[in-house]
Amino acid sequence: MSSREDILREQVAALPLEPGVYQFLDREGEIIYVGKAKSLRKRVSSYFVKNKDHTAKVRVLVKQICAIRHIVVGSEQDALLLENSLIKTHKPRYNILLKDDKTYPWIVPRRENFPRVESTRQLRHDGSQYFGPYGSISMQRSVLEFIREVVPLRTCKLNLAPQSIAKGKYGVCLQYHLGNCKGPCIGEQSEEEYGLLTDMVKDVLKGDLRPVRRYLEENMLSAAADLRFEAAQRFKQRLDALENYQSRSVVVSARIVDCDIFSLLEDDDVAYCNFIRLRHGSIVALHTVRLTTGVDSTREDMLSMAIQYIVENVAHDLSREVIVPFLPSAAILFDKVVFTVPKRGEKAELLEFSLKSARIYRAEQMKNLEIKNPERHTERLMNAMQRELHLDHQPRHIECFDNSNLQGTNPVASCVVFRDGKPSRKEYRHFNVKTVVGPDDFASMREIVYRRYSRLLEEGAELPDLIIVDGGKGQLSSAYEVLCALGIEKRVPIVGLAKRIEEVFYPNDPEPYYLSRTGEPLKVVCHIRDEAHRFGITFHRQKRSQAFINSELEQIPGIGSKSLNALLRRFRTVAKVREATEEELTEVVGTARARKIIEYFNPKQ
Repeated sequence: MSSREDILREQVAALPLEPGVYQFLDREGEIIYVGKAKSLRKRVSSYFVKNKDHTAKVRVLVKQICAIRHIVVGSEQDALLLENSLIKTHKPRYNILLKDDKTYPWIVPRRENFPRVESTRQLRHDGSQYFGPYGSISMQRSVLEFIREVVPLRTCKLNLAPQSIAKGKYGVCLQYHLGNCKGPCIGEQSEEEYGLLTDMVKDVLKGDLRPVRRYLEENMLSAAADLRFEAAQRFKQRLDALENYQSRSVVVSARIVDCDIFSLLEDDDVAYCNFIRLRHGSIVALHTVRLTTGVDSTREDMLSMAIQYIVENVAHDLSREVIVPFLPSAAILFDKVVFTVPKRGEKAELLEFSLKSARIYRAEQMKNLEIKNPERHTERLMNAMQRELHLDHQPRHIECFDNSNLQGTNPVASCVVFRDGKPSRKEYRHFNVKTVVGPDDFASMREIVYRRYSRLLEEGAELPDLIIVDGGKGQLSSAYEVLCALGIEKRVPIVGLAKRIEEVFYPNDPEPYYLSRTGEPLKVVCHIRDEAHRFGITFHRQKRSQAFINSELEQIPGIGSKSLNALLRRFRTVAKVREATEEELTEVVGTARARKIIEYFNPKQ
């Protein structure tokens, strides 16, 4: 297989399953195709299925692909909008059908006397506030219709200057008689009253539904009090529609026209800087670079270094406004550039979108490393686990314990084993708690840990590099007491996980240690804890089900343990025993017991 095919196969395998936009590049590095996908990996991999019936154009396209880029977004609508923006910017030659001047629809309350709320595809710097864009015209129309049905605003094109209204220049139209307009053209509605309705529309378009919800609720209650039940039902339906309403997308902005966004994600000895370029309110470029941290380098230094690298190799210049999470150390070197550190609002949302892109890039890099060089990936992960958990050596072998019971009934426990950060399911173990009566998690933990490690010591088997106990200080103390009694407390480190998963407790330390929320060790620990919980819950459900079956069949006179086991081997469930014929039961337990079972389930026979 050629090196080109190897590279593409690795890139496809590392793609996420999230929605986004993908770009195909040729050997010169030119973007030849831009597409959107509900699931990036599934969509892109479909291009490389050999037995699939592709069109001639697609087959030609696939032969020219030498690299794949992608951008992950939050929804299919965002992918659609970003695809449109990138196609217009790069004009890929295989996007022929999409090379038009189509723009997505917006909703704009005009800046005028008694503002109209209208549809538009053109963004103008006229002082009006634009909302959107909407992924389809039907979506935009439904929002407009909803607004016009709920809020009585004018739709005419009259110039409602105060002097024209005062002169009585205009007369009312059909919309006034239908109740869809309150007649500002003839002075029956003041600008202040009309302005309150316009502000309500803007709140809806921003995603704040509280003002219009209050408006609808008040009108619904008023209509119901006046016995206008049909009108009250209409307001009720509009209230229900509010729950499904979605506001604007983060991919395109009407208020932030031109700017650059940089975010920085730090991870041990490396960092990732993501760059987004916004032009005319649309994302036209997205790039992430990886930096190796130096000695005594601060995050401000890393951000400055990353910005300089991107300016020299990718962007070639900077916008007048640059959005950053904090000020870079060399901000003064960037002439005529204003650095903004947003705390809330649309700029903060763009910064969060950039940081999410950096996280996805980091995950892809780790995935690529795992595919290309699994030993190096494991070594790096184990080193990170050792540093984060303050261990003396790498935790190659980890065991995690979890208890399960329902108000003290059928108490069980589970032990899951992870090797090199991956589950070793053949080594998982279930435990029936034998010596504890009632719901006592601490005593259950002592019993299970003792049984596990006393046996390993007797057999001379390998002890784990780390023990994790799912629980807080109480469960940890109980397990640690057992390790001390067995004399292995210094040979095997042990930690406890609190309900807040990032909290880790160590023996004899009352204060928790907090794991990094963005680091890989936390993900591994979460995986281990969830696997122990899943494995224990599954066993506990089986025990409860078995106990229910046994207790039901044991009520039948003359049915002992041997007959019960024979019935369960043949029929599996109580329901199937109940439905069995006397002949079928006789084959299993004999004529006399079969008759007793029939009489138990069918007392009238």
